[in-house]
Amino acid sequence: MSVLQNLKPKLLWKYFDEIRKIPRASGKEEKIGEYVISVAKKLGLSYQKDKVGNILIRKPGSAGHEKAPVVILQGHLDMVCEKNSNKKFDFDKDPIEVVIDGEWLKADGTTLGADNGVGVAAALAILEDKSLVHGPIEAIFTIDEERGLVGAMNLSKKWLTGRTLINLDSEDLGVFSIGCAGGADSHIHLPVRFQKAKGDTVLEIQISGLRGGHSGIDIQEGRGNALKILNRLLYQMSQIVPFELACLEGGDKHNAIPREAKVRIVLDKQRVNAVKKWISKASKDIQIEFNPVEQNIQISVKAVKGDVPKVMPGTVQNKLMALLFALPHGPLAMSRSIKGLVETSNNVASVKCVNNEIRIHLSSRSSNMAALKATRDKLAAIAGMAPATIDQPDGYPGWMPNLESDVLKVALNTYKQVTGKTAKYEAIHAGLECGLIGEKFPGMDMISIGPTLKHPHSPDERVHIESVNIFYKHVLKILEALA
Repeated sequence: MSVLQNLKPKLLWKYFDEIRKIPRASGKEEKIGEYVISVAKKLGLSYQKDKVGNILIRKPGSAGHEKAPVVILQGHLDMVCEKNSNKKFDFDKDPIEVVIDGEWLKADGTTLGADNGVGVAAALAILEDKSLVHGPIEAIFTIDEERGLVGAMNLSKKWLTGRTLINLDSEDLGVFSIGCAGGADSHIHLPVRFQKAKGDTVLEIQISGLRGGHSGIDIQEGRGNALKILNRLLYQMSQIVPFELACLEGGDKHNAIPREAKVRIVLDKQRVNAVKKWISKASKDIQIEFNPVEQNIQISVKAVKGDVPKVMPGTVQNKLMALLFALPHGPLAMSRSIKGLVETSNNVASVKCVNNEIRIHLSSRSSNMAALKATRDKLAAIAGMAPATIDQPDGYPGWMPNLESDVLKVALNTYKQVTGKTAKYEAIHAGLECGLIGEKFPGMDMISIGPTLKHPHSPDERVHIESVNIFYKHVLKILEALA
């Protein structure tokens, strides 16, 4: 018996219960795509699937509203797959384990997938419900949003006929998104040929317990970046205790702040106690510095048995530590027109040792495209000083706010009708598919709404249950008003 069966609205939660059982990591949306198409077939609705995996389902308007303007409902099929290191879980086959915690729904040690599973479930519920009042609906389900808006980027300009879009991927009930940042990734490659170590003892230093989170929405909170903190410790410790670096690794998704990182170092046995003593003191300083934003930082040091691994040459080790220390992380500029909005930021997202190179993945965002370019130029300049190579693929555009938007006015009015409260609207420092969709379909009138969702892209992700009910009622009211 599912813990979701008695939640309201029943139809939405029925679909979310099905969605949570289906693997849908970014780039692996085949099964969830098949499920969505099966729903369309079951409901007798027309559908299309494009070459990358985006799915479009059309539902005619309800009786008397067949010729009303087409409204587009839009969400993404994929989810960020993050889990705690002690959690045994396979995102390619295991269903998400959901837990009700008071007023909230969360997962057990993994991301919940409410981002954007709730939005997808809402769209499917609307497609099924024949009692609703609405005009013609185009429900678009995109793929691979989390890794770079891939689905939206590949939408055919001939696919959509509607020019009013409700994006179902916002994360604060009663706060509508009417603009978003653009973004782009950078990949730094530092060549290395590992060599035999001089030392005889291997230590593993690991940092964990950080909150992580979304590299756009949560970037202004000052949360710790595990890679930056660990590298800082190494850089400073190297000036006190000599060691050889085997490899530093951490982070995974470009849009998630790294929560964990680890490194193996090789040194002479007589220096082990000095390392442990130095790390112990430095750990206390780090905990004081990041409190109260990070209250569970854990930095461990343990001896590793077995063969001594190969290590980086000293010159490469020094380059890597200096490079990671110099690369910026966090907010770089605040908006000069919208109070409290981060304009430009950078996330040092991951470091990996692959064959004979060290790969550093960076994700930059800005609502100012000139500032975004300047940030990427700065990253290229820092990489060039190492020297290291950098490749910077094309990014995605932002979404300029339109305060005269018709759908915004309708959304504000209907939210008041549903809740008796006045909604707010804002631009956000995160990438939304609306930016790309608006660029592909000129004249598109858009708004992004959603329930209250906390800590997306981390195992702390949770969604407020009653906010889902209110969100759904609000979407239905908007559709009725536009019909």
